[in-house]
Amino acid sequence: MKLSPIATACALSLAYSNLAGAQDVSGVVKTTEGQPIVNAKVAVVNSKKQVLTDNQGRFVFTDLAKGPLELHVVAENFSHRNKKLVVTEEDISGVNFVLAPTVMEIIDVHATPLHSSTIESALPVNVISSDELRTKQASTLGETLKNEVGVHSTYFGPVASSPIIRGLDGPRVLVTQNGLDAADASRVGPDHVVASETATAQQIEVLRGPATLFYGSGAIGGVVNVVDDRVPTSLDDNVNYMFKHNTVASEDEASISLNKSSGQLAFHLDGFWRDGEDYKIPGYAESIDAHDDHDEHEEHDEHDEHEEHEEHELGAKGKLPNSAAKASGFTVGSSYILDNGFIGFSYGKLSREYGIPGHSHGHDEHEDEHDDHEEHEESVYGDLEQDRIQLLSELTFDQGFINKVSSKVAYTDYQHKEIENGEVGTVFNNEMTEARFDVYHQAFEGWKGAWTLHYKHTDFEALGEEAFTPPSKTSSVALAWLEEKHFDDVLLQLGARIEHVEIEAKDSFIEHDHEEHEHDEHEEDDHHEDDGHFEKQSFTPVSLSAGLVWDYQPGYNLGFSVAYAQRAPSAAELFSNGPHIGTNSFEVGALYELHYEGEDVHVELGDQRLELETSTNLDITWRKFEGDLGFVVGAFYNQIDDFFFQGETVFFAEGAHDHDDHDEEHAEDEHAEGELPIYLYQQRDIEMYGLEAEVVYQWSANLRSTIFGDYTRAKLKDGGNLPRIPPMRVGAQFDYLADQYSAQLSVSHYFKQDDIAPRETDTEAYTLVDVNFNYYLEGIGDDFVIFVKGNNLTDEEARVHTSFLKDIAPLPGRGVEFGIRGSF
Repeated sequence: MKLSPIATACALSLAYSNLAGAQDVSGVVKTTEGQPIVNAKVAVVNSKKQVLTDNQGRFVFTDLAKGPLELHVVAENFSHRNKKLVVTEEDISGVNFVLAPTVMEIIDVHATPLHSSTIESALPVNVISSDELRTKQASTLGETLKNEVGVHSTYFGPVASSPIIRGLDGPRVLVTQNGLDAADASRVGPDHVVASETATAQQIEVLRGPATLFYGSGAIGGVVNVVDDRVPTSLDDNVNYMFKHNTVASEDEASISLNKSSGQLAFHLDGFWRDGEDYKIPGYAESIDAHDDHDEHEEHDEHDEHEEHEEHELGAKGKLPNSAAKASGFTVGSSYILDNGFIGFSYGKLSREYGIPGHSHGHDEHEDEHDDHEEHEESVYGDLEQDRIQLLSELTFDQGFINKVSSKVAYTDYQHKEIENGEVGTVFNNEMTEARFDVYHQAFEGWKGAWTLHYKHTDFEALGEEAFTPPSKTSSVALAWLEEKHFDDVLLQLGARIEHVEIEAKDSFIEHDHEEHEHDEHEEDDHHEDDGHFEKQSFTPVSLSAGLVWDYQPGYNLGFSVAYAQRAPSAAELFSNGPHIGTNSFEVGALYELHYEGEDVHVELGDQRLELETSTNLDITWRKFEGDLGFVVGAFYNQIDDFFFQGETVFFAEGAHDHDDHDEEHAEDEHAEGELPIYLYQQRDIEMYGLEAEVVYQWSANLRSTIFGDYTRAKLKDGGNLPRIPPMRVGAQFDYLADQYSAQLSVSHYFKQDDIAPRETDTEAYTLVDVNFNYYLEGIGDDFVIFVKGNNLTDEEARVHTSFLKDIAPLPGRGVEFGIRGSF
């Protein structure tokens, strides 16, 4: 329900005149200096009831039901406060709150079933919203979040970047839209874009560490939850819009979001459009290291001839080919708003078309002489379409044991086509149905909690010559229980979840793989996978968690979390058997075995009984959140047994576009150009640990500085490193805020990464410098901003170690972004 100071003042006048009935609760919200806080939001926890304080800091609730309740107070630039009460037959007055100023931004989190904020969670949480989100917003989710502490990006060019949390990504990091799976193909390969749009998001939440209790085994590494209001939860009326242009890709973007109410009905409409060209890079697309590796296999008779060819062989300069992208989408939604909740639905349509860097395929034309050589590149791009329906509801109850019932249901139909020279080469289809029901109980002996029933069914298929995994169906059903209780200054959080997962795949893929590789002259060496049969894979992951938050001193707390989490493997990790051009590898699933015959290898089905991936994670977080100095410092240790990963082999196999007579996979020293290295999914024990820190200091009313850093180490227990682990990073940010403008300077340094896996190369250090300037105009709606942003001001050549395209796709060069945004 829309709140206004005038309406609140009228209600307060009635209350303070004793015209209201019994069971009223009233009080005042003040600063530590005794000054009233205006427009502080006071809410009844696990209820839709909330009011704003008047110009004297006063608030009042009328006609509250008898029994225990908890009030939660939020005010901008102040720490949050909670207070427990017991409502009886008589009114309660003098419920006063004193809020301390804070330099840390404290935001409530939607991703967890029980109420929490960024300082009240035992598990570390990042939340970006409002102006910060608009400033950081990029064309992909990974690039939007890449500067958050503990978060990096897979960076498959700027067109398809997914978030990495503490070195984990893919099937271990779940991306959700309002708490439900985004249901795309981004977890299958880094060349698939996340089907969740940031341009119309209200806030983005990152749970760092195992979140399997809330979301299932696919969240063993963390969760990224994109929150928007496509299903309205209030009767607020507002319009938000943005128009911008960036020079690095000549990209234009526009977005708008509209909320309107009529009676008890609320309506939502949003849309966005984005169109960009190939983006600019500081120098050559190909790295010197990659070029030198190519030169080791080539000979040139004369030095001049070598120099003549060098620039050609380094590839594109100034722009990254095949990196253009365009996207559009819209969402409509409506809700019926009740006094105790809402019931609503939404429909969303998303379209993306983007080039896939490094995914082009060359065909050589040879004349009589070796030097006369031309290469023609095929254009390869992805075409994504997604339709998504969501049904959401929430109802709260004052009486009875059940306090609240929340339901979320989504159906998603996703299709991704890879198109080569105008022809569809490979098609990925993903159809998902998901339902989640949360039932909350009233406080009992101080314990608050919820039960969750969670169901998900996925029907996935990849069709075409680069389909490296067979059609599969995955179903899961889970039951979870979470409880929490305050013991004076200690908040204890407990949880458990049991899940059953079934995965089925079609056997036809085995036969298809056999047919692709057989040749008449090698009939005796044919593969024998077609004699096998995929058994139904069944897993029962169990997750347990215990955490506490100790407010040992006003403005300080310590968070401890220990989690035991299990993960069922994904269909791709089990059944893959083919060339994955996006990662430049031939992937073989964990259900297969490699059998060696001399210098050749056969891929055959092996033992189909696999162990669950099991993680034991420890987290400790130290926070200071009041006063001019604030910080969040944390450390984590994660031991994962039977970790699924792609282990390297010494063998190579045909890529999908090679047409020479190669039947068998060959050893490394004999592989032909165009063949792909074979990577076999296998299970090993690993350990990961790291440090994360953010320190904020308010120098004056206008100037604030932030220092941040993170470090992740990941290695196999029996020796060796995991691939594509982010390097250590440190940075600083300076913010200046005046009445009509704000300015920001940020510097991030990425250290050299030389803790590498086989077939990886070191990645050199680099430093990025960015600036942002906002000018605020009055009289044009509630908020109107003209902004200018400069990225990579030093035009540094930077290569991302976590990217499969590190050696052929550097980060964008110097660019300027400018535009307007506002609301009314």
